[in-house]
Amino acid sequence: MTADYVIIGSGSAGSAMAYRLGQAGKRVVVIEQGGTDAGPFIQMPAALSYPMNMGIYDWGFQSEPEPYLGGRRLATPRGKVIGGSSSINGMVYVRGHARDYDTWEEMGAQGWSFADVLPYFKRMETWHGDEGDAEWRGTDGPLHITRGPRKNPLFNAFIKAGQQAGYPTTADYNGAAQEGFGAMEATIWKGRRWSAANAYLRPALKQGNVQLVRAFARKIVIENGRAVGVEVSRGDKVEVIRAGAEVIVAASSINSPKLLMLSGIGPAAHLSEMGIPLVADRPGVGQNLQDHLEIYMQYQSAKPVTLYKYWNLWGKGIIGAQWLFTKTGLGASNQFEACAFIRTREGIDYPDIEYHFLPIAVRYDGKAAAGGHGFQVHVGPMRSKSRGAVTLRSADPADAPRILFNYMSHPDDWDEFRRCIRLTREVFGQPAMQPYVKSEIQPGLAAQTDAELDAFLQEHVESAYHPCGTCRMGRADDPMAVVDPECRVIGVEGLRVADSSIFPQVTNGNLNGPSIMTGEKAADHILGRKLPKSNLEPVMNPNWRTSQR
Repeated sequence: MTADYVIIGSGSAGSAMAYRLGQAGKRVVVIEQGGTDAGPFIQMPAALSYPMNMGIYDWGFQSEPEPYLGGRRLATPRGKVIGGSSSINGMVYVRGHARDYDTWEEMGAQGWSFADVLPYFKRMETWHGDEGDAEWRGTDGPLHITRGPRKNPLFNAFIKAGQQAGYPTTADYNGAAQEGFGAMEATIWKGRRWSAANAYLRPALKQGNVQLVRAFARKIVIENGRAVGVEVSRGDKVEVIRAGAEVIVAASSINSPKLLMLSGIGPAAHLSEMGIPLVADRPGVGQNLQDHLEIYMQYQSAKPVTLYKYWNLWGKGIIGAQWLFTKTGLGASNQFEACAFIRTREGIDYPDIEYHFLPIAVRYDGKAAAGGHGFQVHVGPMRSKSRGAVTLRSADPADAPRILFNYMSHPDDWDEFRRCIRLTREVFGQPAMQPYVKSEIQPGLAAQTDAELDAFLQEHVESAYHPCGTCRMGRADDPMAVVDPECRVIGVEGLRVADSSIFPQVTNGNLNGPSIMTGEKAADHILGRKLPKSNLEPVMNPNWRTSQR
């Protein structure tokens, strides 16, 4: 079997590339280990806590014991299904802040400034927002972006409380101004999860020149310094799928560096330790691992307005039935319908905290609801200075890699998290929230001093599941860069990486949007074309030097 392009991974970036390359008349094979995304667990937005905990849809990765979190191992879900992680994520859509991309360019990702990437965000979107600046948004892309109905009074109470605390509101955090409180956007369309599989892969497969192969990618086949195909296993058979033009790795920030290392591309000493013959010594492969951590600040509700009343088999059954037959009701929302992006202190020029508000107090994995009516906000710093690594456990492709995030290894992380807690308490203490706040469940008002907050944090911070950075993009002469700004692997011909692993630094907010944009832009690099730069300028807080809000 031969194609022009062989893409490893049908996730956010892989599906977008398959669609655009197929549109341009190229023959494309997409390799995906996971199976179908059919069924309510994936397609029903409110069921989001299920697929990321189901072995059939998730690779089931875990971090190594994290030294700064008392040796806790944290779950690291990655999608093993058509659509990849876009089929098991929380469906929150955030482009990131303009400054994120300008920083990428400063870090050596030439041509990835905000002016360069905004046209790709616009190309990929069909935006259904109720307010905001249409000039900033796309109107006819494959990815539908919607907002929840915000019928629950808690959503608007949260936004109002932010205003009362002195923060701005934003009509569209994906538009001109990210900073402020406002409505959250989601990749949900007509009541269904609008994953990369629904938006890109299915239309690509219908074009006729894009083919999906269900197989496990073992390594990239490299002959005379050039990638010529992918070695895969299907059932008990090992075979090679050959690429006439290029192999493109889009297997996630965990599996992409693993595949490069298994193929002889990575830190020479580590590969030699694993007994893998060296093809290209790229010390940056697997390094620079970043993520967002968050805590769930939970409150008991003084009024029975939360989703807790549906937290039983009967309630879930009614929501499920309504969704199955009409694709409407509570089942058609991910329940993240209000949010905020704020700065922790003066002197920071753009937001470094994200809030997701949820009208029930429950763990992200759906395992435990706090007793009775409650609500919560997920909050955490956006730009941790901690860095970890993905390394091989062995030379066996079937072995999961070692993942060590080194969470909270930088002292600034602790300070930023304490600020998150104290600023959040202030927001929930505003008059708009007064009728609803009965008491603070966690951390609980007993935790006040730095030491008490740190003890809570060590025990309770959770990953927001935004790993990235392990095949960092940079200048071709940067020894720690893995790919150049065209997404080409430095030192190997005919091989690219395009997914969240190439991000030089984690973006502000959730990573699905930036990952799809990366696939869209990489497809243009492969085809030798590019969209003209945008001249839109983001709105920044004019007083950022002197005030926190």
